Amino acid sequence: MHRNKLLIVDDDTILQEQLNWALKKDFEIVQCFDRETALNAARSERPDLVLLDLHLPPTHALNDGLSNIGAIRRANPDSIIIVMTGDEKADTPLHVIEAGAYDYFRKPVDIRELHLIINRAIERQRIERENVRLRREIENRYSFSQIIGYSELMIDVFTAIHRVADSNATVIVRGESGTGKELVARAIHYNSSRSSGPFIGVNCAALPENLIEAELFGHEKGAFTGAAGMVEGRFERADGGTLFLDEIGTLGLPLQSKLLRVLEDREVTRLGGKRTIKVDIRLITATNENLEEAIAQGRFREDLYYRINVVPIYLPPLRDRREDIPLLLDHFIRRFCDEHRVRQKHIDQEAINYLMDYQWKGNVRELENLIQRLVVMTDDEIIGASHLPPHILNQPSAYKPDSPGIAPESKPVIPESGMSLDQELARYEYELLRSALDRTSGVKTKAAELLGLNKDKMKYLCKKYHL
Repeated sequence: MHRNKLLIVDDDTILQEQLNWALKKDFEIVQCFDRETALNAARSERPDLVLLDLHLPPTHALNDGLSNIGAIRRANPDSIIIVMTGDEKADTPLHVIEAGAYDYFRKPVDIRELHLIINRAIERQRIERENVRLRREIENRYSFSQIIGYSELMIDVFTAIHRVADSNATVIVRGESGTGKELVARAIHYNSSRSSGPFIGVNCAALPENLIEAELFGHEKGAFTGAAGMVEGRFERADGGTLFLDEIGTLGLPLQSKLLRVLEDREVTRLGGKRTIKVDIRLITATNENLEEAIAQGRFREDLYYRINVVPIYLPPLRDRREDIPLLLDHFIRRFCDEHRVRQKHIDQEAINYLMDYQWKGNVRELENLIQRLVVMTDDEIIGASHLPPHILNQPSAYKPDSPGIAPESKPVIPESGMSLDQELARYEYELLRSALDRTSGVKTKAAELLGLNKDKMKYLCKKYHL
């Protein structure tokens, strides 16, 4: 069972023992006795709550105590701070709340009162985190924020999504496993007139042939052994919205025939039933197979192919859009540091070079899984080449991590196998922008001056690279 982490900051050792005894059953306790160790613990331990003595040594002054509240909030903005003190001044609670504390109570500590305050704070924190999660989920659903890329290939994908979203055309998303086909399907749905309706996804490859028919079409009570009641199928559940059939090439021929009839008639019949049910759906399919080859081999119906291949969108493999890798790295590192509540990490250029040269047979999903593992398992703030797994470090390399690249002060080295000039220029442009923004603490006008860019050009480049 998850226990919230509680940081207790007080120089009174007897009070520390009392609080630890009273609260250790419900909380993971971290104890500090002075300001500096408390700040370090706020950064490294990332506590959910902080019980903070307002008058810490060496000064025991009110102003220093108020300053400590702000310092802890900056060290870990997610912590809720509850202040405890023996100060009897009437205006002290107001100063404490204005400084950023959630609540305040006076010593001596009443454990029952403290429990009430803490429980109220935890509930508030739970609600705030849920609201943040829901806001982010909605933002992700109604934007392309999860589909990362500035390469020409991805710009073509974004353009296709925009053009097809508000139509009712049937779409097929094609690409290798791990390229993000479901993300594209969701982006189409949530940017369409059907966005208020359901998005129902089915991975056709994940279900056995004898189950997928009932899953798609539903069944009546007694339709087969174990059918204890009526169950709606995915077509019915998607009514008014979008049905996404992933890996459609794995469907057997009999089920392909039934799917074709649904697309022609816009109605379904549950297994064991006789009544037809009208369905208003938009169908989006996806596949990593060569359907044209499957047709030639007799594994896929040609008439169904023409029904679903109205608007094809091709998702390129990651190895064909390597210039997007730095953006993907930045996105995944930020996301997983946030999800796992660890201090923000960064990745150095040597590691980026190795990752840009890797073949990524698992595409974006493989990269995503690797970054999550590195964020969780790496203690250092900087992820370097030494943290990468051997199969990436030992690959035959076209980019030499210790080579000067295209730095203007050195002569560029072109690998024997050749290189992509556009890719190298884009990477160098991106790194220059990042360096300028880092040097100017993110102030884009100053960064533009450093790079000799006008306002419009800087705005365009920052949008292009999602900076």
